[in-house]
Amino acid sequence: MKVSYKKLFKLLIDKEIKKGELAQAAELSSSTISKLAKNENVSLDVLIRVCTVLNVDFGDIMELVPDTEE
Repeated sequence: MKVSYKKLFKLLIDKEIKKGELAQAAELSSSTISKLAKNENVSLDVLIRVCTVLNVDFGDIMELVPDTEE
């Protein structure tokens, strides 16, 4: 299973929040925003800060997706 943050970026669009604004509000580095955009693993602390800023739960910003078999 892999993590997808598509829900996070859709939520940002819906709330008209730019990635840079989220980064500043949640005190995230540009490399962390990049990791989220690439669906890479980030720390639980990062996820908590993002959820706190957006006033949402983990399931609202991320989901598990099955690995694709080749």
